[in-house]
Amino acid sequence: MPQLNRDALTIRPSEIKDARELIVLDNMIWTEDTSPGPLMWRSREDYLMHAPPGSQLVALKDGELCGYVGFGCPSGMESNRHVCEVNIAVHPKFQRMGIGRQLIEAIKSHAAENGIRKLRLRVLSCNKPALAFYRKCGFVEEGRLREEFFLGGRYVDEVFMSCMLTGGKEDGSHLA
Repeated sequence: MPQLNRDALTIRPSEIKDARELIVLDNMIWTEDTSPGPLMWRSREDYLMHAPPGSQLVALKDGELCGYVGFGCPSGMESNRHVCEVNIAVHPKFQRMGIGRQLIEAIKSHAAENGIRKLRLRVLSCNKPALAFYRKCGFVEEGRLREEFFLGGRYVDEVFMSCMLTGGKEDGSHLA
């Protein structure tokens, strides 16, 4: 994927050199309000096994990593290769600047170019800002698991959302 540069924002595939900053961002973003459990990376190598270079698009503003969108096949089954599951994180100091929307647009384009017909994601029902953001980006709720998690003294639903793309190919070809 070529680099996208809008107003000093560069979006490119993740590289091994991004691992440290991505781990820091994960630890900052994925809290009890945004994730059913803490992310526990035992090492940089552990992180890279979970999120190898190229499995994310990263956003950099003036050279500083400010967000990412991760993507991958949700099941590994050939019959499911036209679907891509995504997750997104934007550093708090860069939120509400349009970076998240640009990351979503970038993954939509990248996925469609690679034969993906559907993007899907999961979000906690208590994460109202994320739900509103995803709706603005064209995602719709497909279903929910009621009271799936007990977080912060309350039961929380897991919401499944998706966005259909026009780039899917009949042969089911997919992202590498």
